[in-house]
Amino acid sequence: MSDVVTSEPVSIWQLGAPLGEGPVWVERDFALWFVDIKSHKIHRYDPATGGTRSWDTPGQVSFILPVESGGFVAGLQSGLARFDERDGSFTPIVTPEADKPGNRLNDATVDAKGRLWFGSMDDGEAATTGTIYRLAADGRCVPLTPMVPITNGPAVSPDGRTLYHVDTLGGVVYAADIDEDGMLANRREFVRIPNSEGFPDGPVVDSEGCVWIGLYMGWAVRRYSAAGELLETVKFPVSAITKIAFGGPDLKTVFATTANKHVASADLSKEPHAGDLFEFEVSVAGQPGTLIREGV
Repeated sequence: MSDVVTSEPVSIWQLGAPLGEGPVWVERDFALWFVDIKSHKIHRYDPATGGTRSWDTPGQVSFILPVESGGFVAGLQSGLARFDERDGSFTPIVTPEADKPGNRLNDATVDAKGRLWFGSMDDGEAATTGTIYRLAADGRCVPLTPMVPITNGPAVSPDGRTLYHVDTLGGVVYAADIDEDGMLANRREFVRIPNSEGFPDGPVVDSEGCVWIGLYMGWAVRRYSAAGELLETVKFPVSAITKIAFGGPDLKTVFATTANKHVASADLSKEPHAGDLFEFEVSVAGQPGTLIREGV
């Protein structure tokens, strides 16, 4: 299989975010949305004009995903909340881990049926208290995976049958079968990445079923086949790439969030674009985004 990356990553928004995360292409407003967890910000980038806009959040925010009926669901440290971009308001939905005040929510995705899947993690990045959840039709948050300190993902294959999720500190990306009832089965190791090569962060699956993984402290994004074969490595001028999203009119523009919270002040001159939003072009499209459907 030939390489699919057609341009080098370039910085398009000089944010210097401590922890940029969760990029998602929202087709209804032709814009990229993402968050800065540690700065308590939601960001919107318009590639047609280069326009930017930001909203403050009530505490750490880890993801923002669009809802079919309008607005967004945001993952806050306290739990899921409905976000209305028109007035910047947040309305609580559910608190899945009221018994774990040291946790926060982390990465998330929406499957083809419109179901929200999301993970939690120890905010101190040490305790084994994070898991992957699915938001059920009745509003329950159903835990689905063994606990690890830092979860990332999940991401779903184009046929909707496979879910990928990450044990970041353990350096393992797992795959699992999605049953008809939304439960997981046949969980198995998909890829193992040594810590010396970087910590696997957010995964995304393209239209060919290949899995893209940002590497925190790895200076790169990797593309793996559905069989777990490393196909391509995209080098970056910054060390912490947290996640990518496919966007643009043909879903062949890749946007990447990055972080600088791990870089000492004296070392920022060595990677001045750490924490910026990047983009590059590819020849294989991503998957079209899916809106959250309530009650599924």
